[in-house]
Amino acid sequence: MHKHLRDLILDSTLPPGTVLKQAELARQFGTSRAPLREAFRMLQEEGLIEADLNQAGRVRALDANELDQLYGARIALESLGVRVTTGRLTTAEATRAQQLLDTMEQLRADNDLARWGEVHRQFHATCMSRIADPLLRTVNSFAERSERYLRLYQVWHPQSFAGAHQEHEAILAAVRGADSDKAARLMAGHLAHTALAILRDLSPDASHHAACEAVAMVTGVKVSTQMEPN
Repeated sequence: MHKHLRDLILDSTLPPGTVLKQAELARQFGTSRAPLREAFRMLQEEGLIEADLNQAGRVRALDANELDQLYGARIALESLGVRVTTGRLTTAEATRAQQLLDTMEQLRADNDLARWGEVHRQFHATCMSRIADPLLRTVNSFAERSERYLRLYQVWHPQSFAGAHQEHEAILAAVRGADSDKAARLMAGHLAHTALAILRDLSPDASHHAACEAVAMVTGVKVSTQMEPN
């Protein structure tokens, strides 16, 4: 139930502002309210809905500030993740990462964005294989919460797939090597491409600083929401 509703929100079948009533959904899906209550709880934790005391929820509006904060945190933490993993991937992990990249390309060709997103998260996790809890839980949580913005990026910028694939290949090559600074810079730039593009789409006149400051912290290069990161 949770995955089904999550996919409907992520692909905008249930757009921002949609009211979700547990009683109606229970009738529609032929289930009790118990699995819906759990699904609502999980969706609320992921930042996808707002729930009230009347057993109803509403799909949350897109929020440029949330996006900025999420990607600022991801840039900082995932750059750290690849730094501590660089030079320490096992042969099996490196092989798996390449297989995940190949799978992502096939899913893109099939236009299966839901499955692509799952495999994409697995690829990022493999490139950060040396991190553990509690950092691992935090990284996974931020990645899940930013999924709806990544999906919008892909829909609004379909040409982004080719560039993203090249960035993924470069990140994997760096993590398999010995230059942790390079791996961190590549990860920061990769995440910032998505964040800055969507920030310009959602709030072109606003100034959002978290993502830009995170890139500067990792790379030493100042960027703004009005320009592509180096």
